[in-house]
Amino acid sequence: MAASRRGARPVMPVSRCGRIRRMKRHLLLLAAALALPAAHAVHAVEPVKRVAIYVTPFYEAARDPGGTPKVSVAKSYDALLASNRVEDIVRARDEIAKNNAMLSPMTLMVLAIRLYDVGLRDDAVFWFYAAKDRFFTLAMVADIDSPQLAQAKDAVRSFATLAGPVINGYAFCDFANQQRQQAKALQWVTANPYQALFLPQIPARPGDRQQNLQKALVELKANLDKERAHMQKPENAASFRLQRAANDADRKFCWK
Repeated sequence: MAASRRGARPVMPVSRCGRIRRMKRHLLLLAAALALPAAHAVHAVEPVKRVAIYVTPFYEAARDPGGTPKVSVAKSYDALLASNRVEDIVRARDEIAKNNAMLSPMTLMVLAIRLYDVGLRDDAVFWFYAAKDRFFTLAMVADIDSPQLAQAKDAVRSFATLAGPVINGYAFCDFANQQRQQAKALQWVTANPYQALFLPQIPARPGDRQQNLQKALVELKANLDKERAHMQKPENAASFRLQRAANDADRKFCWK
């Protein structure tokens, strides 16, 4: 698995010593942390108009803004998701919204990236959170450390690490909107459970799969409530705004 951002260091493998709990904490970093990419003191700050990352073998952004990315996440949607036509990305979004029972979190991640690239950034935020939440349910139900799921675990971690700073960078331009999109994503994941969780060939964690899914949804809701409560404290909100200002986040991501 190779994952990188243009001009950034490759993502290094992490230790397995923490297993599932440590991995979940890594994937569910507070969105506030993901929203703070490092500032580049040497270069002028420019608006970030696309998510220029690659996560092999699932996604590779075009080298030039006018080019097309390489997409390999779902045969039914790869061509649409690789298009630079807004109407094609909207069509992929609408079809995925209707027919998603077996679509992987990687597919939802790529949809989020492409929505950002064509300027539909609220939709990008929604699908990014939906991808993370769908993967969280997978991690709570399935044995995510099994060989069958190793590639998916690494890929979602890479997508979250690389695309997260851009998508959350925009999301936190308006915290109220960010919270709405995150809550909507959890509602969507609850209403559209990932059916791969119940496949017998997918190794499961101890316990009943359906019960573990419900526990995952409860934990996701608790995490959302904790984040909202944290940001509602004036001192935390002020510190967050200062960090964004220090990193030029508003100039990078809050363009119209």
